[in-house]
Amino acid sequence: MMAKRRKLSNPLALAVMATLGERPMHPYEIAQVLRQRGKEQSIKINYGSLYTVVQNLEKHGFVEIAGTQRQGNRPERTLYGLTTSGRVEMHDWLADLVAVPVREYPAYEAALSLILMLPPDEAVGLLGERVAKLEIQVAAIRGVLGKLDGDLPRMFLIETEYQVHMVEAEIAWTRGFLAELAAGTVSGVAEWRSWQQSGEIPGEWAEIEKRVADSGIGEQFREHMKEL
Repeated sequence: MMAKRRKLSNPLALAVMATLGERPMHPYEIAQVLRQRGKEQSIKINYGSLYTVVQNLEKHGFVEIAGTQRQGNRPERTLYGLTTSGRVEMHDWLADLVAVPVREYPAYEAALSLILMLPPDEAVGLLGERVAKLEIQVAAIRGVLGKLDGDLPRMFLIETEYQVHMVEAEIAWTRGFLAELAAGTVSGVAEWRSWQQSGEIPGEWAEIEKRVADSGIGEQFREHMKEL
């Protein structure tokens, strides 16, 4: 099942609707709330574009002007509230994100798909460097979770908990692949090394590519992945 195509796809728009679902606010206050809750750790937020996002939400009828607010001698600020259709859109969009996996094309996955362009020994060093950096990263995140544990309900920390598990899974896989690569036990590594040294594509690889093309396995695989 594919996620529904929506009028707005910027996750910041969803975060704005969720924030306005609590009470009407002006855009500056929305930004303050998102910062205070650390949402930039899980949502790519460009605070400079927040006003534009609010305008787009208003254009599509998901938010509306709910009043004005003045503090002291400051200029009057416009408050925005979530409309009924905005609440429906927020619910349906969030439900889609929770239930329907989306192909996200991580940069690391792209790098792995092209890693044969690097010499094997260099790849070993780079993968080791990545593992070391990820271990520092996960230790820092766990440190934050440890400090907050007991002060906040777990429901306020689940995205950070998820981040930890995802990083730990990446560390485990990369460390295992790295060990096999360093030992030379990964199938195809000998041909990889030969290609990098000679500049000539190994005959075995040329035969495999031809066999895959003739059999249609590659096309079948692509069609299968589209269905997921």
